[in-house]
Amino acid sequence: MRHLALLFLLFAVLPNAISQQDIRKAQPIIGEVPQKVSDTFMPVIEGVKTSVWVENLTIPWSLRFLPNGDALVAQRPGTIVRIPAGTNSQQTYLEITEVTHEVDAGLMGMDLHPDFEKNGWIYVMYAYRNEQNELTSKIVRLIHRGDSAEVDQIIFDNIPAYAIHLGGRIAFGPDGMLYIGTGDLANPYLAQDLTSLASKILRITSEGRIPSDNPFPNSPVYSYGHRVVQGFAWDPQTGTFFSSEHGPSGAEVEGDVRYRDEINLVHKGGNYGWPLVVGAPQIADYIDPIASWNLAAVPPAGMVFHGGNLYVASLGGQAILRLVLDRENNFQVKKIERWYSYAPSRGIYGRFRDITLGPDGHLYAVTSNTDGRAPVQLNDDKIIKIELPQ
Repeated sequence: MRHLALLFLLFAVLPNAISQQDIRKAQPIIGEVPQKVSDTFMPVIEGVKTSVWVENLTIPWSLRFLPNGDALVAQRPGTIVRIPAGTNSQQTYLEITEVTHEVDAGLMGMDLHPDFEKNGWIYVMYAYRNEQNELTSKIVRLIHRGDSAEVDQIIFDNIPAYAIHLGGRIAFGPDGMLYIGTGDLANPYLAQDLTSLASKILRITSEGRIPSDNPFPNSPVYSYGHRVVQGFAWDPQTGTFFSSEHGPSGAEVEGDVRYRDEINLVHKGGNYGWPLVVGAPQIADYIDPIASWNLAAVPPAGMVFHGGNLYVASLGGQAILRLVLDRENNFQVKKIERWYSYAPSRGIYGRFRDITLGPDGHLYAVTSNTDGRAPVQLNDDKIIKIELPQ
């Protein structure tokens, strides 16, 4: 397969000097794991109350709360459900019939506009088939209508998509700009191609325009060299931008290049190395992750800060990761806890896709067990409520 041939690479030169032919002949630069601590497995967390809030969801992807306390869940087959505040019942909020659900593709990221209480705008990202029957992704703006929503307009279209490795996370940053995570579409070299929107973090205005202060002229690309971007979070104390990224964890991948899931500090115009480097080789041209894993698949997804710590939904790792960070030392990772997990790829609730902060100050996480990748006994998707000590 084409993407497997491209996994074994090595070229520590600028992207525009690399040819497809050169890359196919190369071997990867493999770095060390950057964190100096080992993960601690914590199936039970002392002082934390955990409960199942909502059950019987269908491949939930994004979870967000409205100002009135209602929860919205974007489900990959194309439906957004609303859970009214004070209940655990599901009501159909919007069904987007244009959504194409194929393997990992479908309805994915969702976020509220920073001025939602004034304009009622909600943004979603989903895959669909265009007039040429090509799988493509777009960002669409919705208008909140109380118990339901309606499609307002297309904000950004023609984002390259594929049935796997297409990314899909969107979020508004503290600067009011919309950030979009994409994947390599099983074609790793696209990560180093600045003319492609694949394997990038994109940055646009809420109207879909390219900000004048983006790092590359007339381009929505904010950073590149990513593999599959799946989560965004901003440290509320410093405004520092974080992303999560999937490494090559498929069974067909062998050797030291396997796994290598990452948590990154995102820098404007930064090159994160995929597929030229994996891990943290400390090469000047590439930005190393602050955390990476090389022994088993973690695939990190949605993320949120709470109480000064970074909480990350882990898919294959079947856990909520709690990262304790040293802000005085460039966010060096001081501790990694795997909540609800008792061993690598073994957890109580199965796979987690997204995590967010509720209006009550508690954390809420959605599982991803109905997409065919979870253990047979875990065949239901839920919202888990996590009540931390105040």
